[in-house]
Amino acid sequence: MRIKIRKYFKFLLLILVLYLVLWLYRADFSQGQAVEFGVSFSPKYASQLQLNPYQVLTAILDELKIRKFRLMAYWDEIEASPGNYDYFNLDWQLREIAKRQGEVSLVIGHRLPRWPECHWPAWAYQLTDEQRQQKILELLIKTIQRYKDTSVISSWQVENEPYLRVFGECPKPDTDFYKEEVALVKRLDDRPIVVTESGELSTWLRAGRLADWVGTSIYRITWNKYFGYFYYPLPPAFYNLKTQLVKLLTGVNDVFISEMQMEPWLDRPVVEAPISEQYRSMNADQFQKNINYVKRTGLSPVYLWGVEWWYWLAGQGDASLWQLAEQLGRSN
Repeated sequence: MRIKIRKYFKFLLLILVLYLVLWLYRADFSQGQAVEFGVSFSPKYASQLQLNPYQVLTAILDELKIRKFRLMAYWDEIEASPGNYDYFNLDWQLREIAKRQGEVSLVIGHRLPRWPECHWPAWAYQLTDEQRQQKILELLIKTIQRYKDTSVISSWQVENEPYLRVFGECPKPDTDFYKEEVALVKRLDDRPIVVTESGELSTWLRAGRLADWVGTSIYRITWNKYFGYFYYPLPPAFYNLKTQLVKLLTGVNDVFISEMQMEPWLDRPVVEAPISEQYRSMNADQFQKNINYVKRTGLSPVYLWGVEWWYWLAGQGDASLWQLAEQLGRSN
C-alpha cells in the first residue's frame, strides 16, 4: 500500500512539474498593456557599416518615429588627447532628438555598448590603473557638467554591464571603483541611475542594490567558439519572475529591457559575413518572434539592439526589418 501511495505522489509531482514548465513557457505578463520601444544608437557602429551616422539617426527619427534612445558618450571620441574634450558628435545627436521631443538614457564611463566594450583612447593604455581610473572620474564630471541642464537626458547609465567578465576587451571588473563612479554621478545630478546586467548570465542583485533602474539584456540566438550557434531556451516568464524577485530583495524602483537582440550575432564583423550567414540568427521572421517574446515579459520600455544593421540591410536590398520597425514606431 505504501509503495502504491509513493508511486501516486511521484506521479502527481511529475504532473505538477510538467504543468509548471508548460505554464512558464506559455505565460504572458503583458496584461494587454502596450510596450514602449526605443533603440540604442551608435554613430561609431554606423560608421563601421560604412553608413553616414547623421542620415541613419535622421531616418530613425523621421521614418521609424522612434523617440526613446540609449546613446553612448564614447571616451575615445570625446577625449582623443588628454584633457581636450570634444562633444561635437554627442551634441548633434542630443540636439536632433530634442527637436523631435524625444528622450535619452545616456551611457557614460569607459565601458560602453559595442565592441570592444571598453572604448579607451590610445593614450589611456599607457596609464597605470590608478591614473586611468582618475581620468575616467574626470570624464564623468566633465560629461555631467556639460549636460546637467539638458532636459532631453532622462537618466544616466553608468558603464555598460560593469560586472560582466566574459565579454569584451576589458580589465577585470573593479567593484569598488564602480561604486565610486555611481556615488560620484549621484552627487553631481539627481536624475535616475541605470545599472545594466546580462539577462542570462547575472542575478541582477548587485545592480539592484546600486541602481534606481536596472536594465537587462535579452539575447535569443548567440554564437560562441565552443558550441557555434546557441539558442537560449528561457521563457519570457524567466525575466518577469526574476524582476519581481530582484525588486523584493533590493528595493530597486524598476527593471526594463536595455538591450533586446534584433541583429545577428556572428563570429566576425557583419560586413565580412555573407548575408545568408547573418540570417541564421536574425531575419524578418526572427525579428517578429523576438518582438512577440519581449512583449510577453511584461517589461517596458524595451530598447532594441541593431537599428544600424536594419538600415544597412535595407541598403543591401532587404528592407523587411526596417519596415517591421516602422510598424513598431507607429504603435509607440
